[in-house]
Amino acid sequence: MKLRLSLTAMAAGAVMVGASLTGVPAASAAAAAPAGCTASEADIYKPPAAVTGNPGDIIACRPTTLTYVPNAPQLHAWKVQYVTNDAKGAKVAASGVVAIPDAAWTGGGVRPTVNYAPFTHGSGPQCSLSKQMTTGFNDQFEAPNLSGFLNKGWALAATDGIGYLDGQTHFYVNGQANGRAALDIVRASRRIPDQVPGGALSAAGKVGIHGYSEGGNTSLWAAQLARSYAPELKVVGVASGGVPGDLKMVAKFLNGGPFAGFMADALVGFKFQYPEMPFDELMNDAGRQAIKDVQTNCLFGTLAAFAFQKVENFSADKLTLEQIYQLKGPGGVTWGQVIDNLKLGVDIGPLWSFAKYRIGFPTFQYRGWLEEIIPHETEDGTRAAYCKAGVNTLWNNTYAADHALGLWAAAGDVLNFLDDRFNDKPFKGNC
Repeated sequence: MKLRLSLTAMAAGAVMVGASLTGVPAASAAAAAPAGCTASEADIYKPPAAVTGNPGDIIACRPTTLTYVPNAPQLHAWKVQYVTNDAKGAKVAASGVVAIPDAAWTGGGVRPTVNYAPFTHGSGPQCSLSKQMTTGFNDQFEAPNLSGFLNKGWALAATDGIGYLDGQTHFYVNGQANGRAALDIVRASRRIPDQVPGGALSAAGKVGIHGYSEGGNTSLWAAQLARSYAPELKVVGVASGGVPGDLKMVAKFLNGGPFAGFMADALVGFKFQYPEMPFDELMNDAGRQAIKDVQTNCLFGTLAAFAFQKVENFSADKLTLEQIYQLKGPGGVTWGQVIDNLKLGVDIGPLWSFAKYRIGFPTFQYRGWLEEIIPHETEDGTRAAYCKAGVNTLWNNTYAADHALGLWAAAGDVLNFLDDRFNDKPFKGNC
């Protein structure tokens, strides 16, 4: 598939088409461990009653075909449901895809893995990356990029993120949750019980993390969490683009604009990750319908439903973003504090520091010069925060691309960056 339109043009078309407005029930949990990859398709997305086991343990898996990843090599792939932790540290289940090329690895050492965090898809259950790569295409255009990794002989461990199991709602741009889910699918990829023609993955394999847009947020959070949360993983680099690093800044920019649907996805995702905080009781009829719209639509349907809408339209008291941030939950914690805890570039430092989040590997951050969805200030600010903290960072904001096309414009540089990391080449940032 060749992308020839920016999200701006696509969103305008989506507004004219409109969106479906049916609801989805609320979330539940997960458990157990498979003897082999023999689960049904339904089992992959069915959350069991309780989650047990350790992060990365496989709950269910099944062979699959990456129908919507063109020009890929011969490979074996699996859908997996696995154990991870949400932003509060509670055990939950998440879904995703693992793929391993059939050809034996001929590079140095053992086969490396690209830990991939998906672009924004929307929060409907049909929108997850694992479904879009295998059984149905819904407003998603990143899959062709994934073949580049596989054709290098690298394995792919791609999380859907948290909240795409039946009856759940995605925790959109919650990097504290989705960053853990990203790291845990790498752990899961090494526990696939089936035989693999090209050789099973090894704990010694290097890991490169990559994501763009929401995936940029997820991938940088995975990088920040890697040392403390998954220290056994040999992460050698992270490439993150179009990153919404400061969610308050992004929300202010989106509110009332053509891309307000992204803010709606985020707010509804926060409702489900933080059910103790005030939300449902604030809603008017439009707000209650908005929750249903988010839960049922993919990318363009959501953009259509919320284009030029303001957050003030959905609460009985016409609350502004600033007023919502002041609302308190249990213990006096405000919504503003919850969102601040999701800001990238805070409490970070290099490997030898005493920072809460220590990054001991190169980071590549980038955006398109024509970026129109994520404020330049937050993308540039995230990079500046990494540089100030002493994290070895390479920055590129010169791509002649808007937000949608930035994914493609930087694809070659991302591939080269990861290839260099897997081959232990020297790295010098440009802070």
